[in-house]
Amino acid sequence: MAQHALEYALENHPDADITVLHVVGEPSPWWGEATSLALEEDFEEAAEERAKGVFDDARDLAAEHGVEVTTEVQLGHPARAILNRADDFDAVVIGSHGGSLVDQLVVGNVAQKVFRNSPIPVIVVR
Repeated sequence: MAQHALEYALENHPDADITVLHVVGEPSPWWGEATSLALEEDFEEAAEERAKGVFDDARDLAAEHGVEVTTEVQLGHPARAILNRADDFDAVVIGSHGGSLVDQLVVGNVAQKVFRNSPIPVIVVR
């Protein structure tokens, strides 16, 4: 759904400066990737490395639209990380949920929290 959100932003806001934000969640049983990151020697470097594929895909999609995007990795709870950065932007474009059942329960909850608490407009893409 994040890719759909990026596609929406690229197609509907072609002149906007777009930042692709990838949030690595806090380690917990629900966040397998983040839990494994906690075991890394350099947590932030490992998070950057894991985000590389997401960012490469985002840059490729943006290039198809003739646009360059800025990328950023944040650490922490996804909704909180997005809301902490929201004031730096004109709008948030977010996917409605992730792909797996856990993603749908947790990430869908992220979109809902961002939508309800954002100080700026939020576009939820399905």
